[in-house]
Amino acid sequence: MKKKWWAGLMAALLLGPTAVWAQRYGGGEVEVDVVSDRGRTLPEYPVRGEGGGGVYKAYLEARRGQNYSIQIRNRTNQRVGVVIAVDGRNIISGDRSNLRPDERMYVLGPYQQESYDGWRTGKNRVNRFYFTDAGDSYSGAWGDYSAMGVIAVAAFREAERSQPQPWSQEGPGYSDQRGLRRAPSSAEGAPRSMPAEPGTGYGETERSPSRRVEFDPERRPFAQVFLKYAWRETLCRRGVVDCEGGDRPPRGNRFWNEGDRYAPPPPPPPRDEREEWR
Repeated sequence: MKKKWWAGLMAALLLGPTAVWAQRYGGGEVEVDVVSDRGRTLPEYPVRGEGGGGVYKAYLEARRGQNYSIQIRNRTNQRVGVVIAVDGRNIISGDRSNLRPDERMYVLGPYQQESYDGWRTGKNRVNRFYFTDAGDSYSGAWGDYSAMGVIAVAAFREAERSQPQPWSQEGPGYSDQRGLRRAPSSAEGAPRSMPAEPGTGYGETERSPSRRVEFDPERRPFAQVFLKYAWRETLCRRGVVDCEGGDRPPRGNRFWNEGDRYAPPPPPPPRDEREEWR
């Protein structure tokens, strides 16, 4: 049974003729950039010895309070579906993402490029991405710090061709009728001692037209991109940029330090929480 996914419509028109795309790795079938509102593509610092098999990893510098967009280009002659997760949360549904083919995804036509500006909160609106402290982030509001500071994209080829379908009567991304959560209003439940690292906030509402199409993805992604954003002082300390000193990245981020292609399932709740539901 085919699944219904989301396809952005107007975002490509906002890029203009000066949009710059850099080929990321051999083959370069899908390219991912992070771009500021001033049109500046944020520099990336590839991680050597990581990735392989269609996986690309790089650091980039985050600036506190800066709005940003995720720009993706499909360099193939086929439609592709892209699952996009920011800080470990699917940007369409807001749910915890494992970059799997049964998640909500955007669909790109052959050689199409699109810009994704925020968390989708309706058929025609998003709430903007912006760099902020982890405790003020959208994921942090749900108490999820498992993939903080990582922009992840998994690209899937189409298993079989299908034609675009009109919108159904069901609500979009955050419709209460679909049983999805409302957007958080604050970072409740955040740990008291948060590390000094960035996250992505739930910013201002903007118009962003979209429509539904049918897309049947293959079971495995053919490309994955992981971009770890950090404050400049952190990049300097780790030796990512040309600064004195450096250390190895900390452990514990499921989208960055683990070798598996997919994030592990969440751990079981504490014993006292399980007992409450008996």
